[in-house]
Amino acid sequence: MSNIVEDPGPAIARRIRLEREARNWSLADLAERSGVSKATISKIERDEMSPTATILLRLASAFELTLAGLLLRVEGGDDRLSRAADQPLWRDPETGYVRRQIYSRPGNPVELVEVEMPAGGRVAIPASSYARIRQVVWVRAGTLTVVEGPETTRVGTGDCLGFGPPSDVVFANETDAPCLYVVALARN
Repeated sequence: MSNIVEDPGPAIARRIRLEREARNWSLADLAERSGVSKATISKIERDEMSPTATILLRLASAFELTLAGLLLRVEGGDDRLSRAADQPLWRDPETGYVRRQIYSRPGNPVELVEVEMPAGGRVAIPASSYARIRQVVWVRAGTLTVVEGPETTRVGTGDCLGFGPPSDVVFANETDAPCLYVVALARN
């Protein structure tokens, strides 16, 4: 997972604005629905700042999309075959984690995402991101600590964790080596 696609900032900026305007929402409307400040949304839409994974998740959730669904709209893909060379990569500017969109299509309720979480990396995801999906995490290499509400689970190489009802979740790599994991999502 070493080649990050060209700077997706301008495409993300256009897509966020397009999604907001398609719903006839003001910046204030989107801010209220997402919990992201108007100033931040405005900077993202003007491509003056790169959104973090947490911010993109909040915006996607406000649009009633998964993160993968939002990024798919940014990429514009709709083929049934997802070739490895064409799978978009995105690096979270805050944590440095790299996300590969393995598979996501508008007509298919299943999405596959591969994530490389750097040593010490940590991402918090609000419960609202899970309102319309179910997910399973499969660790391919390393150890991932998942804090789901009050419950903490350490998921090691080869282990798979199914998620319960929507709650705030933290994905953390508390080790000194990268962790590679796959997330399978199903839309309800």
